[in-house]
Amino acid sequence: METTAQALRRISLFADLSDDALTRVASVAIRRTYAPGKTVIFEGAPCQAAYFVAEGQVRVYRLSPSGREQVLVRLGPGQAFNTVPPFKPHGVNHATAEPLTPVTLYVITREDFHRLVIECPELALALLRDFAGRLDHLTNLVEDLSLRTVRGRLARFLLEQAEAGAVTQRWTQEEIAAHLGTVRDMVGRTLRAFTDAGLVRMERQCIMLLDREGLEAEAQR
Repeated sequence: METTAQALRRISLFADLSDDALTRVASVAIRRTYAPGKTVIFEGAPCQAAYFVAEGQVRVYRLSPSGREQVLVRLGPGQAFNTVPPFKPHGVNHATAEPLTPVTLYVITREDFHRLVIECPELALALLRDFAGRLDHLTNLVEDLSLRTVRGRLARFLLEQAEAGAVTQRWTQEEIAAHLGTVRDMVGRTLRAFTDAGLVRMERQCIMLLDREGLEAEAQR
């Protein structure tokens, strides 16, 4: 059976740690499983732990006062969430996280995570690199929401999600809207406009990208 240390080695934050540092992390990591629809953490609740995805998919989102979702990121194996609040006095969870599929997580309590970073300089450096990546992601998200139109954001989304010329992952228009910071009707109208312009073709199981250059031009709007 795979050990906790072996499983944690596949988490990007821990991948390059020495065996000694990884053993310290493994000694306090708790393995938990969650089913789809069962919320892992709630936005605004007191921070209790940091979470590391071993298996499955998790979406992290925030809600506006009116109840509209803004998806911050979708996470898969090897990624982490809620790693910032443990280092803020009286920190609270920045967002809600819920499984999209059955997930296996490794959980490190706020107190243990804080202590490990103090005791292991190499973990502290790895965490700084992780924070820098998160800052880049959020900066790009703010740029998209403030400087790009819905057409531009949707075009960029399709280009990023496409594999072999098609978006095959099942996304509802409501999920796309939450990811782009808009509403479902706007996504539907924009997809129809892209179809009429010959940029994409809607099929039952996927969205075919017909004109990648045209979408790239739209993504700059």
